[in-house]
Order: sequence, then structure tokens, then C-alpha cells
Amino acid sequence: METKTIVIVGGGITGLSAAYYLQKEIKRHNLPHKVKLVEASDHLGGKIKTVKRDGFTIERGPDSFLARKKPAVKLAEELGMTDQLVRNGTGQSYILVRNKLHKMPSGAFMGIPTQVRPFLFSGIFSPVGKLRAGFDFILPRSKEVSDQSLGQFFRHRFGDELVENLIEPLLSGIYAGDIDEMSLMATFPNFYQLEREHRSLIKGLQKTIPKAKKSTGKKPGMFYSFKNGLESLVESLEQTIEDGTISINAAVDHVEKKKHGYHLLLSNGEVYKADAVIMATPHYTLPKMFSQYEFFKVFKEVPATSVANVALAFDKSAIKKAIDGTGFVVSRNSDHRITACTWTHKKWPATTPEGKVLLRCYVGRPDDQEVVNLSDDEIVEIVLKDLNKTMNITVEPEFSVITRWKNAMPQYTVGHKERIAKVRDKASEHLPGVFLTGSSFEGIGLPDCIDQGEKAVAEVLDFLKG
Repeated sequence: METKTIVIVGGGITGLSAAYYLQKEIKRHNLPHKVKLVEASDHLGGKIKTVKRDGFTIERGPDSFLARKKPAVKLAEELGMTDQLVRNGTGQSYILVRNKLHKMPSGAFMGIPTQVRPFLFSGIFSPVGKLRAGFDFILPRSKEVSDQSLGQFFRHRFGDELVENLIEPLLSGIYAGDIDEMSLMATFPNFYQLEREHRSLIKGLQKTIPKAKKSTGKKPGMFYSFKNGLESLVESLEQTIEDGTISINAAVDHVEKKKHGYHLLLSNGEVYKADAVIMATPHYTLPKMFSQYEFFKVFKEVPATSVANVALAFDKSAIKKAIDGTGFVVSRNSDHRITACTWTHKKWPATTPEGKVLLRCYVGRPDDQEVVNLSDDEIVEIVLKDLNKTMNITVEPEFSVITRWKNAMPQYTVGHKERIAKVRDKASEHLPGVFLTGSSFEGIGLPDCIDQGEKAVAEVLDFLKG
């Protein structure tokens, strides 16, 4: 039987997961297929990068994944990494509103109240803002539409104050996006379903969120990482994937459709022949690689934002005003340029030597993109100036690690799902055997990307059967 070649373009977590699950299925069913993976950069894992320095473990990209989303936990189990999983330390989280840190109200789900009392006594909102948020109990359902922005949806239910001081910093922080541009149906369709079923979001959440079991102990953290940092997951995948599968420093310049399958022209002069192709690269790379197909040009209009994360290491004595908690997010009505700060030494204690402090801050709001292009010194100065307003830090950090992610956060703007569906339909018609997957399409978190990689494997194997 003729061997068929599957080429995966992109060595981020989606592409690596696809390679792992493909080879697993090929072995299990003794299939006549082989797998090749090409990565344009010199680094596998995409945004996952862990740095060790002076006893600190610093994540340059994501620092964790949600424990309740199973694909990442399942993959860790399959790779024999269960004993390396660690949960985050829990503690009070805060929100910075009007230049003051306020405790995050208890009983909030993604910023939406599920208990009324903590919100009534919170200093985050004015009496008028609290009253307006209570309209959720009496307002009718919003009009049935195929999609709308998160901002429009939540402003209708709760008014501007709750949205801008609580919901927006939490939700837009996940996607590094503008809540008034982000698609409800592509990001949090569950809220739309709640409104349709229960009318009031608060009542809907009260009925559907599992009641916390009474416990005398400390609540377990909601997030997982690994003892040696997230990059250990990438390293484990790389070791498990068969030798000779992966090529780095090999960008795909062009994909040509042939009578049987595809030719992929690489930047190093090589040509890969493929019977099926999994494209696990950012959306904006596709119009160039498939330049002869008009339907990919829509991706040129899909925005991607830039962010920088700033890790600062201090001696404990430098923080004159230590705060008991794990971090804070910043209301967009604030004059701060940082969008959030994690007290990493408290959230992930194993990352930081005894007697030291590790802070991780983020810059690059949708309306402040130019900050990402500033020099390291300028970014550190901006971050320290903001931190000093709440923490009274008296000295320079022992060191800083600044990581810029340019055009790295795909924006799921209104109509996103329909746009992606149309392109996939066209690709299926004109480019059978080419599958689009990854963070540009259906979820940016690690579990989402791993899940997409596994789904792409099922689609490819189904296609090759036919």
C-alpha cells in the first residue's frame, strides 16, 4: 500500500499536538502514513517559553492553563507528566479602579455577580452603577442576532460601570482585545445561551454554577502548570514525536496544488510533497502561502494585537508595601498603562527563591499598542511608575525579562465564526485535504489549541480514508 504523507505547518502547541496524536493513531491502527512538521523559527512551542535565571523560573508566554479544560491534562497524562503538574497558589485578587486597589467581589463569575451582597458593599461601583447592574433581573432578553460584541451584550444587561470596571478587564485580558469589538459567539457563547434560557444572567448563573462544597481547607487553584515550567510540556512532546519528523528554521513560502496532493516550497529550497496538510500557523500567514486563492485574503483584514509581558525580580526588602494576594487587573478607566500584574511568587511559589519577589506585568492595551515597541528600559520605567502607585517599590529590580509578542493575539471580532466557516468551506471545495487549525480560529488557550490539534488529526485521517 502506498505511503501517504501528512505535512503539518507550524510547530506551536497546536502543530505539536497534531503531530503527536497523528503518530499515535498511525501506530495504533498500523496506517501507511508518515508525518512531517515544519516550523519557520528556531523554536518549537510557539508562545510557550520558559527561562531559568538566578533560581527564578520565568514564563515569557502563558504561565498556566485552566484545570477544568481537559485536553491539556489528558495530554500531560499521556506523556507521563502527571507527577509534574502543579496547581497555582490561591489568594485574594484585586482590581485597580480610580487608582485604588479593591478586593475582587466574592461570588463573581468572569466579573458577573452571582451573589448580590458582596457587590452591594463593594467600593468599585457607585450607587447608580449598582442600581443599573441590578436591571439584569428585570430586563427582557436582547434581540436574537447571529452575533454581537461582548461590550454591547454586557452593557445592555448591566450598564457601563460594571462592564468597564470589572467585566472588561477580566474578559479582554484573556484575548488582549477590545470588548466592544470582540465577538460574543466566538468567545463566550455560553452567556448568550444563559440569557436565552434564563433571561437574567445573574439568575442563570445562580442556577447553573455548581455549588461549592463546604470545606475547611484552602480552595485548590483553578490553574495548572508544570514544576519546571510550561516549556517542559513542549520538550516532552518533542522527545515523544519520532526522530526525523520535525524541521525547524524552515518557513513555507508557497503551497501549490498538484493533480495528486500538494507541493510545499520551503525557504531553505526544499520541496515537501504532501497528500494532506494541516495549517497550524497564524491566519495572517495564509494569504501569502496560498496567494492564488482569493478567499484567503479576508485574513488580511483580521486584526492581531501586540502585548509585552514584563517580569521583574526583586529582593523581598524592596517591596515596602506588600499586598496579601496573587495579583490585580486594571480598569481601563485608570491612567495606568499596565493592564494587569501577577504576584508570581505568591501565585506560583516554586518559581521564586526564598526571600525574593517575582512580579509579572503586562502592557499593550488595544488603544496603547505603541508601548510594545519601546525599549526595554522605557517599558520597565513605565511599569515601575505604575507599580509605585500601589506598592511603593524603592529600588530598581535585580533584573527584568521583557518579552514582546507582536501581532500575536488574533482578534475574534464580531462575525468571526461565520468568516472562519466560509473560508473553511472554500478550502474544502478548492483545496481538499488542507485543514486550518490553531489559535487564530477556535480558542487561544493551551487546552483549546491541543484540542484543535487532535480534531485536525481526526479530519485528516477521515479524508485519507476516502
